[in-house]
Amino acid sequence: MRTAALAAAVALPLAHAAPAVTTLPALRQRLLPGLHGLGSPDRVALTFDDGPDPESTPHFLDVLAAHRVRATFFVLGVMLRRRPDLGRRLVAAGHEVALHGWAHDNLLLRGPAGTVRDLTRAYDLVVDVTGRPPAFLRPPYGVLTGAALVAARRLRLRPVLWSCWGRDWTASATGDGVRRRVLAGLRGGGTVLLHDSSCAAAPGAWRAGLAALPGLLAECRHRGWRVGPLGGHGLAAR
Repeated sequence: MRTAALAAAVALPLAHAAPAVTTLPALRQRLLPGLHGLGSPDRVALTFDDGPDPESTPHFLDVLAAHRVRATFFVLGVMLRRRPDLGRRLVAAGHEVALHGWAHDNLLLRGPAGTVRDLTRAYDLVVDVTGRPPAFLRPPYGVLTGAALVAARRLRLRPVLWSCWGRDWTASATGDGVRRRVLAGLRGGGTVLLHDSSCAAAPGAWRAGLAALPGLLAECRHRGWRVGPLGGHGLAAR
C-alpha cells in the first residue's frame, strides 16, 4: 500500500508537468507540428495574446481593418470581463476569439483542480460575451500541463502555440526589431505570435508590435502568403 501511494504521489505531479516540455520549439516543430501552429504553406496565421485591452486593442483592430486582415485573438478572462464590449467588437470585425486562460498565470504553478476551474470559467465567459464557443487554447507563456490538456479535451479546445514571435513584450522592443525577428523565423504555414496588450509585459511594449504590423503584413503579401486566423489555417493533425 505504501509503495502504491508513493508511486501515485510521484506520478501525479509528473503527469501534470510533463506536457510543459512542449515549450521547446524544436521538439514540437518536429513531433507536434499542429501544436507548433504549422498549417497550409500558402498561409500565415496571425495571432495576438493577452487582450482585450482598451488602451491598445482598438489600435490593432484599426490596422487590421485597413489591411483587410483577420486574426485570432487569445483573450484572458480577467481582461474580457472588464471590457466585454471589446470582445464583441472582435467578433463583429470578423476576428476569431480563442482562449488564453483566466489570468496570465503559469499553469505549472496552478493545481489541477484550479486549472480546470479557471479554464472552464474563461471558456464560459467567452461564450457568454461573443455568443461563440472558442476553438483554440494557448496557455500563458505557452506552458501546457496535464490539467490544461484535460480541460481542453472536456471543452473541445485545440491547443496551439506558435512558430515564431517578435519578443514584443520587452521594454527594449522596437517596431523594426519585432518585424525583423518575426520574419527571420517565419515560413509559409507558420503561426505568428504578437501581443495586443501589455498587461503581462513591460508597460507600453504593445506599441512595438503595433508599429511592426503594417510592414509584416506587407512582407507576407510580397512573399505570396495569405494572412488570416487559425480557423482557416489547415493545421496538421493533432
